[in-house]
Amino acid sequence: MNTLVLTHPDCLAHDMGPGHPERPDRVRVVERILEHERFQTLLRESAPLGTREAILRAHPETYYLAIEEASPHQGLTRLDGDTVMSPGTFQAALRSVGGACHAVDEVMSGRVTNAFVVTRPPGHHAEHATAMGFCFFNNVAVAARHAQAVYGAERVAIMDFDVHHGNGTQDIFWADKSVLYASTHEMPLYPGTGALSETGTYGTIVNAPLRAGDDGVAFREAMNTRILPAIEAFSPDLVIISAGFDAHRRDPLANLNLVEADFGWATGKLMEVAGRCANGRVVSVLEGGYDLEALSRSSAAHVMMLMGAA
Repeated sequence: MNTLVLTHPDCLAHDMGPGHPERPDRVRVVERILEHERFQTLLRESAPLGTREAILRAHPETYYLAIEEASPHQGLTRLDGDTVMSPGTFQAALRSVGGACHAVDEVMSGRVTNAFVVTRPPGHHAEHATAMGFCFFNNVAVAARHAQAVYGAERVAIMDFDVHHGNGTQDIFWADKSVLYASTHEMPLYPGTGALSETGTYGTIVNAPLRAGDDGVAFREAMNTRILPAIEAFSPDLVIISAGFDAHRRDPLANLNLVEADFGWATGKLMEVAGRCANGRVVSVLEGGYDLEALSRSSAAHVMMLMGAA
């Protein structure tokens, strides 16, 4: 089993201002822990720039151009209360898209078994034509469309264990029977979506909301009873993980009580399903996680499982 990690220094140049939780150190701490000796067998590549063609499979051209136009030459441009662009943001966003698509290339071609994309900004709150929640382009949605357009994937499953519901991914695939979107998340919490009743036009939206204070027991139950059976029944050709680690008990932006072992367990379960349905093909893309120690340790547990070394 070989695992690829993708990242790029451009992702450090995206700056949303002093004190913002979605900060460059998030990438730095993950890169640092993956330098440990136990990760020496990882394959490592730089995330390429995403293309307009790839982005337009998930977002309209008018939206792409609006984001490009909003990119400032100096200072900061605020798109909403917590989503801000600096001069380095647009390039970083293209690296996030490009890393996700290149991970798909490497996994779908069989050159690697799985991949982890360590980039920012994250993407799962970016709707079809709306930037929000620290997100500009929906990286996992673009990656899923890339797998379909370039490699003929008939069905793609996206599993999102970020503590915040991926309203953007749900929005993009609401009426698409070829993509399953499944999510565990705290509710009520930003962005306010993700109820059990939200199932999409074809029943391919699978939400498993958790309550404030829930721990790994509730999380694993949701995975075992709702998420994993739905993904297995869908029988995807590729499994994509929206890997947010902010459901960790240390995270300042939410109130779940997961620990790094829970993320490792979930990763292993998703790999098992992918092994049965998708020739083991898994692409994981970093989303949230705002306590640096928790993010570092959880990412390590996640990657150890991807490597088959946990």
